[in-house]
Amino acid sequence: MVAKIKSGKSLIGALTYNENKVKAGKAELIASSGYAKNYDRLSFDDKLFRLKDLAERNIRTRTNTVHLSLNFDLTEKLDTEKLVNIAEEYMKRIGFENQPYLIYKHFDAGHPHIHVVSTNIEADGKRISLHNIGELKSEPARKAIEIDFGLVQAERKDNKYEQLENFKIRPLEYGTTDTKRAITNIVNEVTKSYKFTSLPEFNAILNLYNVTADKGSKESVMFNNGGLHYWVIDKSGKKTGVPIKASSIYSKPTLKLLEGRFKLNEYLRKPFRDKLKAKIDKVIAHAISLTQFKNELKKADVSLIIRQNGEGRIYGISYIDHPNKAIFNGSDLGKNYSAAAILDALHCRPAGNVASPAEQFSEKAEVTGAGSNQTISNSHSRTLLDDLLNQYDPNANLPNQFGPKKKKKKRRNLNL
Repeated sequence: MVAKIKSGKSLIGALTYNENKVKAGKAELIASSGYAKNYDRLSFDDKLFRLKDLAERNIRTRTNTVHLSLNFDLTEKLDTEKLVNIAEEYMKRIGFENQPYLIYKHFDAGHPHIHVVSTNIEADGKRISLHNIGELKSEPARKAIEIDFGLVQAERKDNKYEQLENFKIRPLEYGTTDTKRAITNIVNEVTKSYKFTSLPEFNAILNLYNVTADKGSKESVMFNNGGLHYWVIDKSGKKTGVPIKASSIYSKPTLKLLEGRFKLNEYLRKPFRDKLKAKIDKVIAHAISLTQFKNELKKADVSLIIRQNGEGRIYGISYIDHPNKAIFNGSDLGKNYSAAAILDALHCRPAGNVASPAEQFSEKAEVTGAGSNQTISNSHSRTLLDDLLNQYDPNANLPNQFGPKKKKKKRRNLNL
């Protein structure tokens, strides 16, 4: 069993999260404690007001929300009654026996797990300390419950569980398998086998398997500390589920480790550059559309990643050479392999489909899910832009009679 405790400042936020899961059919409320009504008769207001009533008895404490999850091994088949008993025993062991709480069973992951929402403010207004609660109370409780209920013990799991299993990785489908296990397998394989030189390139590969690495917003603590989370993404690239910390994965694919790989991969991928260009040359020679170009490359085990701005205009492309496990941006291979050059070669530059020369020259755009920006420039764009900006003489081609009049020189009168 794995227990995760999150403290926060929004009771309504934690409650709404679980209630929205219930509405979506991805969870159900299976029990409650400390409420006057039975759990199946509680309205949303009943659930919230009971917790808020206690929280408001200590206005000095802003962190008054406890939202925890208990996660069980993929092989365990636990009925609702047993899940409730485990949750009640856990809450008792961490000092929340007399607190009101709600127990939700979730169905949105491959492994069985429950969520519990409560508050750390007691009836007399005193605060239950959450400082180091994981090590001091949660860990001893977890170990005791694993033994008492005959659960798979987290510490006795073979480390191979965290490593890549001997099967071909496939795109992750959220809710059909154990999320952490699937992310671990995908990230480990990509990190170990592929030659990428930046976080956007790393994400371009991960995105093929519905996973993305995220540094967080520039204002976040995670970003400033150089942290990294791995998320499941849907078909539209939207993050879903609960993120996995890089440090919690067995191989520790942290940002610091990846940055070390970036430099090494610059050299490791060089031998495959010309081989990839040869494949592209062969396909572009007879392709008549971008779709055909992409499909023909796919047959050669090369994924074409097309990058577009918010208006749907193409500003860059990357090539993932799967047999040689290497990724190159078009500009890395040469100007003939850039987005603008490929579109020119395919004769597919309809209005509105590709960025204007000025936009291609100056635009910065973010690779989907990458969390960092990169500039896409184009030699064709600079030439066209210069032509547009060249100054010219507006009177150069006018007939003489319409041109500007020449000033007559004044003749001085000479007195002899």
